[in-house]
Amino acid sequence: MLNENIKAVRKSKGLSQEELAVKLNVVRQTVSKWENGLSVPDSDMLITISEVLETPVSTLLGETVTESKADDLKAICEKLEVINLQLAQRKPARRKMLHWLFISLCAVTVIIFAVLVILDRPYLSWDYSDPETAVVGTVYHSFEWLFARLAPVIFIGSVIGIFLTRRKV
Repeated sequence: MLNENIKAVRKSKGLSQEELAVKLNVVRQTVSKWENGLSVPDSDMLITISEVLETPVSTLLGETVTESKADDLKAICEKLEVINLQLAQRKPARRKMLHWLFISLCAVTVIIFAVLVILDRPYLSWDYSDPETAVVGTVYHSFEWLFARLAPVIFIGSVIGIFLTRRKV
């Protein structure tokens, strides 16, 4: 049973006897003897074999292992069908999330614009002789300047995004 399992797992991993022997630091004839039932690996070697073949020792010792068929089209088709179904379910959810993200971005842009209009550049009347006030005023003015240039692009891009991600009837 051990000999059959070593052989079956080795073949399922696509390894030749020579390749397995190299990974185990033994000669090919040793692997051949194990697989033909002429000898048995010791316990340390059995653990090494299980690690190299990425298979539990219990599988090598007792459980029957069948060679996997690489061309099992039915199993592959079923897996692909499940993946396609998952992708089909994600697409509407992603579209809805993007739609609300664009709506939120529009709302935030409008709110920031309204706040800046209401505040009406208070930094112009500040005393810039105080270094802290000077830094805050410069940062505020820089934000306002950058926002005034980017807000139209962000707003128009968000509106376009809203229309592109809307739910189609």
